[in-house]
Amino acid sequence: MSSPSFARVAKKPLRLDDEVAFIRSWMEKPLRTGAVMPSSKALARTMAGYVDPQSTGPVIELGPGTGPVTEALVQHGVDPKRLVLVEFNPDFCRLLRARYPEATIVQGDAYRLRRLLEATVREPAAAVVSGLPLMTKPLRTRLRLIADAMSLLQQSAPFIQFTYAMMPPIPKALSSITAEPSNLIWLNLPPARVWVYRGQ
Repeated sequence: MSSPSFARVAKKPLRLDDEVAFIRSWMEKPLRTGAVMPSSKALARTMAGYVDPQSTGPVIELGPGTGPVTEALVQHGVDPKRLVLVEFNPDFCRLLRARYPEATIVQGDAYRLRRLLEATVREPAAAVVSGLPLMTKPLRTRLRLIADAMSLLQQSAPFIQFTYAMMPPIPKALSSITAEPSNLIWLNLPPARVWVYRGQ
């Protein structure tokens, strides 16, 4: 009979396995994966902290990868049943289904968000949490993504996006949204910042 500690390890693979999978995915398609390593715990906790776990409606995560932000959301108190995880990589989708069987996993292109989720998300979302590499995309694509996200969100609910860049991934000058940056998260590699956008 397995000991409790062994069962925990068997159920949740070592973080090193995630890093190997992430590096392999980045080497194959660097612009789609966007990062060499999964988000750090500090970055994941910062992103999850902007989500109200007592809110109602789905919490949509874009580009969860191996799930470090997903894990932070669950630890923050978000019910896994509320999670809608949108991931392009089929290997990551299989991993997410195994780790979060109660969540809804949608394999597809998050940059076509509204069309992708129209049959899945039936009520306004409480938050959209994005790990997509937005700065690798043209501005037009980024603007379309945030427009799609805002159309799925409750009024004033957050669109949460991290970036390694010094400039915001979505311009702050857009009159229809507000933008709030976090402090620089030095414990991430490379250092990152979280931007929170809300519709007015």
